[in-house]
Amino acid sequence: MRNASRGPTQKTWRRSLVRLLVIAVCCYAAIVIMFVALQRSLMYPAMISAEPLAAANYRFGVDLADAATTTSDGVTLHGWYARPTDGDVVGRPLVLFFHGNGGNRVHRIDDVDLLVGLNAEVLIFDYRGYAENAGTPSEAGLTLDARAAWDYATQELGIPANRVLLFGESLGGGVAVALAAEKCVAGTPPAGLVLRSTFSSMTDAASHHYPWLPIRLALLDRYDSISRIGSVTCPLLMMHGDADPVVPDVLGKRLFDAAPKESGSGVAKRFVALQGAGHNDVLDMSRGAMRAAIENFLRDVRSPRE
Repeated sequence: MRNASRGPTQKTWRRSLVRLLVIAVCCYAAIVIMFVALQRSLMYPAMISAEPLAAANYRFGVDLADAATTTSDGVTLHGWYARPTDGDVVGRPLVLFFHGNGGNRVHRIDDVDLLVGLNAEVLIFDYRGYAENAGTPSEAGLTLDARAAWDYATQELGIPANRVLLFGESLGGGVAVALAAEKCVAGTPPAGLVLRSTFSSMTDAASHHYPWLPIRLALLDRYDSISRIGSVTCPLLMMHGDADPVVPDVLGKRLFDAAPKESGSGVAKRFVALQGAGHNDVLDMSRGAMRAAIENFLRDVRSPRE
């Protein structure tokens, strides 16, 4: 009788276990499907503005002017062009700034102010789908946006390539690395590349946060900077907060280690650890260290006006 009673119990237990496994697999599959469907919404939390972000409303002591350009696929990008009101104009660099995935150019006014204070001009465009710009962001789209920004700097403004310095923060680092590699391979390298709080690849960054998801199979926009950084022959400066919870500094160091030891002009690459800084509080926590690092870098890469 005891053996007979165990049979149904064991079968019931097995059926329950199978049901639980099926439910778990279905739930996991649903989460993966949801991630695949919503990944670009998560990656690009674009802050849209219903009204134009006119430079006149955001000067805050900076000589700021509106700028606009059109990409090769017909998207109009709006941005700002900032210039120092004094200082030496001979050899003055222009910083082409690529911001991260959050906010828009309004939230980079402190960065603009810092760079202008170092006697650099700054050109910053919002990506497609950000601020007042039409379109939908994607890696392919942001690549076109970066090219349009470069063309505006070198053609519309007439700035020689060896005076244009690329600056990428966070996701913007992936955009900047791709553009720098492209221009270096084409024989028109920028004056330098500055990266702050960026990653070896978006795949690595996403996998860090979601190790239980099949990121390497499902991710659409990979920003594979580590496979491109070897082609970057211009001088390189990387800065990363050592308390960054969004993009851990180990991912920044991984990218740095993959870069050439020095530029084609013989300038050694440099990595600056920003003590106590996280991801979004770099200027609050390490403004002085960041300013000094950029100032020294600009001094090394500055070239005479052509």
